[in-house]
Amino acid sequence: MKAFRVFSRAVATACCLAAVLVLAGFARPGAARAADPDPTVKLETSLGDIFVRLDARKAPISTANFVQYVKSGFYDGTVFHRVIKNFMIQGGGLTADMKQKTPRASIRNEADNGLKNKKYTIAMARTGEPHSASSQFFINVKDNDFLDFKSQTTQGWGYAVFGKVIKGQEVVDKIAAVQTGKKGYYGDVPMETVLIKKAVVVE
Repeated sequence: MKAFRVFSRAVATACCLAAVLVLAGFARPGAARAADPDPTVKLETSLGDIFVRLDARKAPISTANFVQYVKSGFYDGTVFHRVIKNFMIQGGGLTADMKQKTPRASIRNEADNGLKNKKYTIAMARTGEPHSASSQFFINVKDNDFLDFKSQTTQGWGYAVFGKVIKGQEVVDKIAAVQTGKKGYYGDVPMETVLIKKAVVVE
């Protein structure tokens, strides 16, 4: 009888441990990854693939917004329409014929989240109004500290970083080095179209 009680306690302990492991995401291969709130997005461009790791913990609004655009196919067939050497590459809103797509409503500026506009980070593009970001984004090709949050004023809000490039930095550099000029009303436009063929969330 004593042996049975010891066995029962051992079984109960093992069950509790298994439950804890399941909750922690360690019970089976891939569980931790499935529970990871920080998604990775692959931008398949005409110059190569860029993998961006998003920061849903520090930039939940910007991350959810970006992922929604990705999953809806909004970015497929858009271009990097603005490239400034030693500064950034911008995309997410115009088609190859420089027609602007209709985005969803603007989102809150999360530039006060502590993330900095360092080289290879991705941030939300916007107009002069701090909370005007929608679909367009840019990737910093150098440290751009002057874009960081300073204060909750029109001049001080800065630009919200919500992730970083974890693979394909050489593709970012390649895009940043293309020849640019003017197309219609737009300046700093790549003379050779840099197409985002497809954007997908990767597991």
